[in-house]
Amino acid sequence: MMPTIRDLTVAIRQRPGIEAVVVLGRDGLLIDSQSAPGLDAEGLAARVPGIVASADEIGGTTSKGAMRIALIEHENGYAVVSSVGDDALLCVLTAQTADLGGLLYDVRRHRESIARLF
Repeated sequence: MMPTIRDLTVAIRQRPGIEAVVVLGRDGLLIDSQSAPGLDAEGLAARVPGIVASADEIGGTTSKGAMRIALIEHENGYAVVSSVGDDALLCVLTAQTADLGGLLYDVRRHRESIARLF
């Protein structure tokens, strides 16, 4: 049986230091999320496409191509944003202590599975 989007978000969320996993359409509409209480997943989803659009512009201007994964360091943690096919994006929020190498490996591993679900 093919995993669902929920199965994949739950798998990523179970990693130590992961605070939220949000799957959204490129239009900013929330598709699924797993997060700690209090996070406005819909508000976060609405903001992510702007980051991706800016990253894609940088890639186009520098001949690097479309954004695949962006890592954003904040004062109190990280945001990892990934393209998961033509129609969806993945945003993962982490604590400062999260294993970013392991997370990036998992995101690369799961993004094709998520893309196939659309």
